[in-house]
Amino acid sequence: MAIVKNVSVSRRTFLRTAAVAAAVGTVGASVPQAHALGPVLGTVIDYAAGVPSGASVKAAGHLGAVRYVSQRRPDAQWMVGKPVLLNETRDFAANGLSTASVYQFGRANTADWLQGAAGAGVHAPQAIALHRAAGGPNGRPIYVAIDDNPTWDQYNRQIRPYLQAFQLALGAAGLQTGVYGNYNVIEWASKDNIGTFYWMHDWGSGGKIHPRTTIHQLPVSRQRKIGNLTVDINNVYAHDWGQWMPGQAPSAPAASSPSIPGIPNIPGLPNIDQNQINQIVKTVQGLSS
Repeated sequence: MAIVKNVSVSRRTFLRTAAVAAAVGTVGASVPQAHALGPVLGTVIDYAAGVPSGASVKAAGHLGAVRYVSQRRPDAQWMVGKPVLLNETRDFAANGLSTASVYQFGRANTADWLQGAAGAGVHAPQAIALHRAAGGPNGRPIYVAIDDNPTWDQYNRQIRPYLQAFQLALGAAGLQTGVYGNYNVIEWASKDNIGTFYWMHDWGSGGKIHPRTTIHQLPVSRQRKIGNLTVDINNVYAHDWGQWMPGQAPSAPAASSPSIPGIPNIPGLPNIDQNQINQIVKTVQGLSS
């Protein structure tokens, strides 16, 4: 999805976007924060190579899973578990399990954050649409993945504007923001009021767990099998880890929904169109320049 240049933005769109943009420095302070660290309250899993049954996940003793609201890359067709679909979240719910949403499409040299704020203009609409298509309700977070060990300069120049623009887009769509990253990313993002939920990975974390961590992804050595599927294990430190169960079934897409063929909209959730996304990107780019 390309970023549209010289977008004609209506007064209503501009005012709505400007109001959201004005909150970029304070949104984290105005929303209840998810906190750690305390005792481990349970475990959740994440996976991409397949989809386990809800019954098998329940039998393994987990609370649910964090699932990708992103497509698989062309060079990663083995990721048949991406994206999460409505039948999976319904199966989980039928077994008393919950789902949380995470967005990551690229990695390494194609990481989503490398484009800065402009990258959010491409990826945020897809995250929103796929979350909704899987039954994801309003008011829940989407964890935005920084699956790297970045330098401060990379955070300052690219990751921060990417996360800020993504957070504004999610907020305009009625959703909250989570951040998936290492200790430093969580430290920097939380100080910048980016995110209300934090999912920590160990790469570059120096053996420390950040005190704001909501979910901690355990090392590869702690992976387990559920059936024939290898899954990551994550410790949960907060009663609210961003979980949800599917609500109203999807219907036909609204005209202003993110433009992704075949991805329906769920009635009752705020919509955000591409013009608003582009305006958010421009606003954040202006703040970052």
